[in-house]
Amino acid sequence: MVERLYQLDSYLKEFDATVTKVEEGKVYLDRTAFHPGPSGGLDTDTGWLILPNGERVRVEKAEEVGDDIAHVVGEAWTKFAEGMRVRGTIDWGRRYGIMRHHTAAHILIAVLYRKYGALATGGMVMPDMARDDFDLSMVKDWRAALREAVEEANQIISKCIEVKIYWLPREEALKIPGIVKLAERLPPEVEKLRIVEIPGIDIQADGGPHVRNTCEIGKIEIIKLENRGKRKKRIYYRAVATDRTTHTA
Repeated sequence: MVERLYQLDSYLKEFDATVTKVEEGKVYLDRTAFHPGPSGGLDTDTGWLILPNGERVRVEKAEEVGDDIAHVVGEAWTKFAEGMRVRGTIDWGRRYGIMRHHTAAHILIAVLYRKYGALATGGMVMPDMARDDFDLSMVKDWRAALREAVEEANQIISKCIEVKIYWLPREEALKIPGIVKLAERLPPEVEKLRIVEIPGIDIQADGGPHVRNTCEIGKIEIIKLENRGKRKKRIYYRAVATDRTTHTA
């Protein structure tokens, strides 16, 4: 299995790796900081692979192929060979946008579940915006419910809460209420789960990159609310900087 460096350090921008396999249009590595998309509802990382001669090859996207991650490089795949040492560089602006919206989504989903028992039925996190679908059939005014949830989420974000990431044995993790959402989809051979906790707000088994502190998000701003059916109310939103927004370069 490929070593997923983004799970160890969401802020890792560069890394060295060895090419393990080359297919038409795709390069595989023994370790990578590229998060694949749309894994976990997150858009893909992009960036570059630097060859031993210094040439930079664009990584158009990363995608999961079984337990492996393919780095899509188009026609440049012929420049790579098994055993070659390369250096990977993440498009940091894109990644950081994904991280801010990902953590924002966790908070918004947690608020709606606590207030109404509403479950997220889908979603997508992108560098410049995110969308989530909720079953809000239990409330009369779903638009007001979403607006109020965003307001409460922004109050939480402004508290600058540290986001904790750690690993737990599978059996121990499954004892935590709400953890099973991701855990049930994992194969039984996965012995440890990566836990993302926003203390007092949310705790989930999650494999994607997040910010270290909620103040890095800034503020959730609603773009659009959309009725997609009786049990699917969609919200589009973006994370915008405020005077209190902290950034980690």
